[in-house]
Amino acid sequence: MTSAEEGPPRALLAGASRRWVRLLPWGVAFVLCVALLPTTIVVLTADYGLTGGVAGGLAVAQAAPLLLAVVRPLQAWYVVFVADVAGALALLTVDFQERLLWPFPPMEIVGYVGLCLALGLRERRRTLLLVWLATAAANVALGFVAPHGFGAMGLLFTILGGVALLLGGALRERSEAQRRLVEQETISEAERGRRTLLEERARIARELHDVVAHHMSVITVQADTAAYRLDGLPPDVREEFTSIAATARESLGEMRRLLGVLRNEEAHGELAPQPGLTRIGQLVEAVAKAGVPVEFAPCDADVPEAVGLSAYRIVQEALANVVRHAPGAPTQVSVSEDGERLTVLVVNGPPPEPPAAPLEEGGTGHGLIGMRERVRLADGTLDAGPLPDGGFRVAAQIPLTERHFT
Repeated sequence: MTSAEEGPPRALLAGASRRWVRLLPWGVAFVLCVALLPTTIVVLTADYGLTGGVAGGLAVAQAAPLLLAVVRPLQAWYVVFVADVAGALALLTVDFQERLLWPFPPMEIVGYVGLCLALGLRERRRTLLLVWLATAAANVALGFVAPHGFGAMGLLFTILGGVALLLGGALRERSEAQRRLVEQETISEAERGRRTLLEERARIARELHDVVAHHMSVITVQADTAAYRLDGLPPDVREEFTSIAATARESLGEMRRLLGVLRNEEAHGELAPQPGLTRIGQLVEAVAKAGVPVEFAPCDADVPEAVGLSAYRIVQEALANVVRHAPGAPTQVSVSEDGERLTVLVVNGPPPEPPAAPLEEGGTGHGLIGMRERVRLADGTLDAGPLPDGGFRVAAQIPLTERHFT
């Protein structure tokens, strides 16, 4: 027979939520041990006539393992079972009254029933069946050498032990069934949440495709075909339309990659190279063509890809805010690193003249929030706010330590 335990042993009912339930097996085992130990010695010496030394040794072997049964009931059963059989054989060496129970006195039956209950709470059905068969076989075999005959009372040890094994096993299986039911309900709830998330992601992807991607495609087509539809365009205007088309195509490509991630839960990231420090110059050029005078101090440092992407997105959002809220305002963009962190600074002055109307209606206000979240995920800091002269300043510091991006 092998124990059902794997790994370090745990006490019976150790997983119960209530503290008194977790302590119950220890309390029962302690009471049985304290009560049965002296009782066994007195009964075996006074009633059955065994010597004190033999009675004491049997009492310890039959009662003390009940404490071990709280953690390792099968190992405790080996000891108690052998001690009970040895006690029955020891009683054959003395002359005791016919009214006394044999081969197992009442105190041994009480301890054995408690042990069988512990076994039922821990072991598998196969182990419990083998324990009961061993109990019945020993009981019947001892019946052949009974000093005063063997009757129905002699089978009390086997009957009560079997009832205790059955009861403990039923309680254990009921507890496991409840645990599996709770686990299944938890899994089902998680699946419902996951399905809801996927449905929401699909809905967002549809909205982005139907609204944003469509309009970006229209902008791209109009900018690409402007040179053919409009006669006599100056070279600088043609170049402007070409820049608009390129920017729109780039935005449309990023939008399509985002849609792919939203629609496919198995997506592990984009295969296309992500923008980094080397692409910030292109951002500055595009904004300059939109009429915003920008001074740019680049940085050629080799930084982790996640750091470069964060810096690019911060500059991108900051310059977009300048175009939206302060068109024509002089702007300075600088990126630098000191070996420990990358510093991104975007500062713009007040616009030459207040815009007659905002470039965009109903802005979400999520730009600064997104920048703060991106910097926070990299364990960096972001300082953004208005300046006394009416301009605006965005300053971010991102650590270069690899552990933040692995």
